[in-house]
Amino acid sequence: MLTNKIAELKKSIIEEADLVIDMMDICIQGLLDRDKTKLDKIFDLEEQVNSKEIELDEACTTLIALHQPEAKNLRAILMILKMNNDLERMGDLVTNMAKCASYLVRKPSITKFVTLPKMTKAASKMVKDSIQAFIDENAEEAKCVCEADDEVDEMKEHIYRTLVTYMIEDHTTIKRAICINNIASYLERIADLSTNIAEETIFVAEGKIVKHCSEEE
Repeated sequence: MLTNKIAELKKSIIEEADLVIDMMDICIQGLLDRDKTKLDKIFDLEEQVNSKEIELDEACTTLIALHQPEAKNLRAILMILKMNNDLERMGDLVTNMAKCASYLVRKPSITKFVTLPKMTKAASKMVKDSIQAFIDENAEEAKCVCEADDEVDEMKEHIYRTLVTYMIEDHTTIKRAICINNIASYLERIADLSTNIAEETIFVAEGKIVKHCSEEE
């Protein structure tokens, strides 16, 4: 019974992660297409993520209260609670991205978006892979997520340096450049949250405490 209930929780956390990934994909596509209709969909999806977060939180709490799980089962439920919270925060971050994008599509472009879509794709993959690593109890897969965080950080830095150049050359681009940089910062934060999930997965799978994917001495 308890095993089946935990399996249901895992299925729900995957569904929640898929919603967040859909939000990210729609948001960046809306920005690239300059399509505010697509961006408006983000707010509906955020409500779905919020509803899923509440449902999962209640399900986990009820399961702990009724079954008083121990050891591995308890760790799995507590991990799902943490991931649930992280995914809800990711949904909020994508909503912030959509607000910035909605401003940008109403203004003339200051740059071709090349790195930003790549960064979105990388961050989306980190979300998906971090959840799957937990489901599979795969520490090696989780470590790959941690390593991918460096790539996202490098893209964020590249975007920042490029935008600074635009702002120096033309002060009228400052507000738009800040919006673009904010979108990159939100993506970086989503990647960080995915890394946190991966680090927790390594602990669950191997019993090793890691910080930024380095073992603590």
